Amino acid sequence: MSSSGQQVERARGVPTGQAPLWKKYKSYDVTVDRHQDDMATEIKLCSFARPHMRVFHCTWWSFFVAFFVWFAITPLLPEIQDDLNLTKQEIWSSSIAGVGSTIVVRFLLGPLCDKYGARVLYLIILCSSSIPAALTGLVNSAEGLIILRLFIGIAGGSFVMCQYWSSVTFAKEIVGTANAIVAGWGNLGAGMTNLIVGSILFPMFRSIFDGDTEKAWRTVCVVPAFVAFTTGIIVYFISDDCPKGNYSELKRNGAMKEVSASMSFVKGCANYNTWLLFIQYAICFGVELTMNNAAAEYFRDEFDLTNESAGAIASLFGWMNLFARGIGGHISDMANAKWGMPGRLWAQTILLAFEGAFVLIFANTKSLAGAILVMVLFSIFVQAAEGTSFGIVPYVDPPNTGSISGIVGAGGNVGAVGFGMAFRQLESNKDALTIMGATVLVFSLLSLFMVIEGHDSVFFRNCGKKAEEEDEEMLQVETSS
Repeated sequence: MSSSGQQVERARGVPTGQAPLWKKYKSYDVTVDRHQDDMATEIKLCSFARPHMRVFHCTWWSFFVAFFVWFAITPLLPEIQDDLNLTKQEIWSSSIAGVGSTIVVRFLLGPLCDKYGARVLYLIILCSSSIPAALTGLVNSAEGLIILRLFIGIAGGSFVMCQYWSSVTFAKEIVGTANAIVAGWGNLGAGMTNLIVGSILFPMFRSIFDGDTEKAWRTVCVVPAFVAFTTGIIVYFISDDCPKGNYSELKRNGAMKEVSASMSFVKGCANYNTWLLFIQYAICFGVELTMNNAAAEYFRDEFDLTNESAGAIASLFGWMNLFARGIGGHISDMANAKWGMPGRLWAQTILLAFEGAFVLIFANTKSLAGAILVMVLFSIFVQAAEGTSFGIVPYVDPPNTGSISGIVGAGGNVGAVGFGMAFRQLESNKDALTIMGATVLVFSLLSLFMVIEGHDSVFFRNCGKKAEEEDEEMLQVETSS
């Protein structure tokens, strides 16, 4: 073989004399890193080209729709409570069920992502959750509402696919930014749901039924259910599992080893960094989920607002996802570029500490304008901390990223259940918020104690070899061979 032919094979990362491993696409619309399975090293927001940017847009939109169907019932709860004569405790029990069921689903979906990829799981979750959402109108009791929200809660498991799909598509240098943007734009679905369902669709359906609010809330959830079902089907057919193609194709052509979902889960559980991130995600995403359920009620009760006005104000909390989570991920990537892993860990700690401080300030703000302003700032730090959390996750144990994403993601729902219990049991919203803020401040320090193999920690240098050094050595060996 000529020297030029050898160079071509080396450029593909294939040993000289061997056929290159199968992959679906021979060229890409973005710059990729061949040492990271053709993951993209840049993000072209205006591109929809397969496979990288198609995955980017499919995953954030799917997660957005999952939030849309997951929280569609939330702005309707005041009407449901009045029509069914439910207590505050019964309403909060249903909200806890809605986020609690997601815990189990996220634990399951993590290892399944490692085995099957995110695309097919998005199809299953979106289509499955749309069915109970469409049946909202059949609810006639507190028990029925709790069971309904328990099943709708499986939509929240889609976060695992969102972060996994992005993590196997974008290189480590930008994965914090990529993960944060897709999750942030997806989380925006929560804020949009309060606005779309509470302030647009519900009034429209009420008008259609000549002012009959009960008929309106019993039928309006058919809209998000339809959107979720069709999105699951469309995304399945127009996207790819990873840059090199679909997992089934890669395995069939010998380009990917079969993965054991159970072993992936065991390895993810065995890493103590997973559980530190589990707790820290509980105090950021758990706070967001709690506020998604509590914000409208809080503003309605504390400032004597109408349901529509309270819902519109509450939607501002979710709207910060438009940019705040992306900023957090970008801060994590920049800190990593300058200081390595300690930079990511310090960014996580600082943002969580500011989040906790603003929760406490929010709890003690008496004016409506002041409460709205503080809530917006509080929300920005919540979303940014979520971004830094998943700037760290892909480094913990790369071969088992799906399982780790699932476990950490489940932490967010565990936090939501815990904080939700505080709001359910305590008469004072201020007391519940104070407990929330103090908890965030205490556990913000956990990231300082993470020690990730192959990377420096905050307090001492890891004796393991860094990933960057391994890549450099591999490149030198290939060049000299």
